[in-house]
Amino acid sequence: MGNAENAAALEMTLAGGCFEFESGAVIALTGADFETGIPMWTAVEVKPGEQIRCGHARSGARCYLCVRGGIDVPLVLGSASTHILTGLGGYHGGPLKRGAVLMARTADADHASNTRARRAASPPLGTTGGPIRVTAASSAHQLCGCAWEVRPDSNRMGLRLRGPALDSPAGDMLTEGVPLGAIQLPPDGQPIVLFVEHQTTGGYRKIANVISADFHGLGQLRAGDRVRFEEVSMDAALALLEAQEEWLHSLA
Repeated sequence: MGNAENAAALEMTLAGGCFEFESGAVIALTGADFETGIPMWTAVEVKPGEQIRCGHARSGARCYLCVRGGIDVPLVLGSASTHILTGLGGYHGGPLKRGAVLMARTADADHASNTRARRAASPPLGTTGGPIRVTAASSAHQLCGCAWEVRPDSNRMGLRLRGPALDSPAGDMLTEGVPLGAIQLPPDGQPIVLFVEHQTTGGYRKIANVISADFHGLGQLRAGDRVRFEEVSMDAALALLEAQEEWLHSLA
């Protein structure tokens, strides 16, 4: 789209909707493979009055409808994202409903005249269904030694996993800061991967951390999915993130 890195887009989880454009626009669908009539990862021109329909996810969990210029919503704490639990941000603090009308921001001058549809090169996001890579803390060998199932009680705070119980020593721990992607081990030995709305501190032992380049993979997991983890070095994690960032910037 040629948009700024923090330009707002529409996120659809498991199922989409029908979107009608009152004026012409350039759009793209990225993320999970949804039932739709337009190609993925491709800039597409839409005409005034045209409708774009997005059905259910064929694979993955989340699809993103991006519009040149980005969606025009007020920023809250510097973010256009929606936090549904608190009713903050995005479009009136909640999910979109039938009849909602959104405006697009004016595209940057450098891209406003470029309305030619183009397709992005395949993103270096790893193989669908491949392992989620982690840097190790402790007990990572146990985590990486088997497959895990995403539990139905997972949410945007954490992805709860089901599998063989890992050793979880008894005793209290001091509460400390926790980052996105940290894998915590509660007393029942069933790991929790902290997701995009995770708390800022936690007292469970952290046994590994998902690398930044694979955060996208966490976002595409849904209940019942099977996932494996693979341990990589910090140097490898940084190299994978650099390759991903280079690809993203090459699209500008």
